[in-house]
Amino acid sequence: MTAFRSGFVAVVGRPNVGKSTLVNAMVGTKVSITSPRPNTTRSQIRGVLNRPDVQVVFVDTPGLHKPRTALGERMNESATSSLDDVDLVVAMVEATGAVGPGDRMVLAQSARRVRAMARAAALEREVGAADGPAAGSPTLMVVVNKIDRVGGDGVLTHLTAVADVIAAIDEDGGGAPIPVEYFPVSATSGEGVDVLIDAVVARMPEGPRYYPEGMVTDVAEAFWVADLVREELLHRVQDELPHSIACRVTEWEWPRVRCEILVERDSQKGIVIGKGGVTLKEVGTAVRQQMPPGAYLELFVRVEKRWQHREDALDRLGF
Repeated sequence: MTAFRSGFVAVVGRPNVGKSTLVNAMVGTKVSITSPRPNTTRSQIRGVLNRPDVQVVFVDTPGLHKPRTALGERMNESATSSLDDVDLVVAMVEATGAVGPGDRMVLAQSARRVRAMARAAALEREVGAADGPAAGSPTLMVVVNKIDRVGGDGVLTHLTAVADVIAAIDEDGGGAPIPVEYFPVSATSGEGVDVLIDAVVARMPEGPRYYPEGMVTDVAEAFWVADLVREELLHRVQDELPHSIACRVTEWEWPRVRCEILVERDSQKGIVIGKGGVTLKEVGTAVRQQMPPGAYLELFVRVEKRWQHREDALDRLGF
């Protein structure tokens, strides 16, 4: 009988490279909200791929960036901590621009984690695995996303540039180069995603089923609804507002759900509500369509001055 295999996979990258869209595509359903705005994902979201003989838990992470607020610092900490205790690291870049400093930081941190995993695996092989077969050779998977927006030559050029960055990281790190596999994909169209999934599945070690069969995410319903509200707002509000918006469910007495929308300034409150309440009404309608039938969603907007910069506010909001 074939042993069951399972593992955790961290998906990391700078903001807006398409991590959440890719995780949704690999899981086969929406587990993370998406928007064109950077830093849409603010905490780790787990999406579960279930197959008869394997379970893969993908960890969607906030985009690694240069933080300007206490919230940004916590988001970076969340992203980097996702690299701990995973079986595989997927580092994402996008094919539509140059490999910039943010991409280099992501690739360097990912490479360091894979190198540490390789050292641990080598030690395990040396002393012998007491609880199972020896670990294999850790590999860094590099995903070049948005290939649908560039031609074949553009993809090849970008892959070459990323490989050069990895080579420089290897040289700085010393020791043997880490194994790297490259996957050009379009998370939006699905091109190349099946190849990536098969490669991830093939590298899962023997292990238990961490989540019940059929479960696709460990996100609580209240968190999910709050994120849906924020997602719909991000598609409607002006450019200066997205980072200033936070959402949380304050009451859950099904079918009645009360969600609070926080902004940082009085002027932002009117923008979120919209003229005659039209924006808030549109958001409520769109979110209810994604909730079970019969849901009654109440939306309230409140000013919480400089919440992004205040540790007490971040603690209260669960960041």
